[in-house]
Amino acid sequence: MQREIDALLDGWHRAASRADAAGYLGLLAQDATYLGTDPLERWSRAEFEAFVRPYFDAGRGWTYEPRERHVALAPGGDVAWFDEKLWNEKYGECRGTGVLVKEGGAWKLAHYSLTLLVPNEATPEVVEVIRAHSRP
Repeated sequence: MQREIDALLDGWHRAASRADAAGYLGLLAQDATYLGTDPLERWSRAEFEAFVRPYFDAGRGWTYEPRERHVALAPGGDVAWFDEKLWNEKYGECRGTGVLVKEGGAWKLAHYSLTLLVPNEATPEVVEVIRAHSRP
């Protein structure tokens, strides 16, 4: 199961880097939720697709290189969750976490959350920036 899930997630990241909309969006569950790094980025599948399409249609994708991944499988084998460390040229080290479900016998991403990793010693400065941009 680990290899199957690794292949799906690696393929999802490759599709994003190639701006392959069908390969990328096709791995999302029908009721998927995507959480981006900005507080306003909580998207349904349809909303996320509307965000992704202009970039991919212009041939611009994004590259997140998986560096480490942990996967757990629920009893029954129809739900899995994971966390992965990713490398991105612009953002540096990031973390993706998600939930996979079986839809029609195939694994699909039901929930994905991308976060920026902040070293503890940098937290006070980052918290200042977050507070300055917080929305009531």
